[in-house]
Amino acid sequence: MGWLKRMFGMEKPQNPEQAISGQAAPQATAQAPAGETIAPERIGLNGEYDQSGLAKRVALAFDQDPQVADCDTVWVAQTGSTVVLKGKAPSQDTLNRLVEIANNVNGSSAVDTGQVEIG
Repeated sequence: MGWLKRMFGMEKPQNPEQAISGQAAPQATAQAPAGETIAPERIGLNGEYDQSGLAKRVALAFDQDPQVADCDTVWVAQTGSTVVLKGKAPSQDTLNRLVEIANNVNGSSAVDTGQVEIG
């Protein structure tokens, strides 16, 4: 079971790369009050406003990477634009790869690994 399914009960979208990039959908931007846009960390998988948008897009990015796709002992959350990883990573290399991927998702300003054990 992939990250997105395990954590959010969701299937991968048709265009995962578009979802990971975090571009707001035209209809979502149109629904925002005049002059306001959706913050990058709040953009969901389909470009809509989503309180957990960044965490979902990071989970999808993890699913897309064969090095970490089967890691099922780490969880992803978000606090604002900070990606929070929790759980137990099988190795430091795996954790480093997770951090690298999370840092490259649009809207991510930092990655907190303080709640991850190695082993």
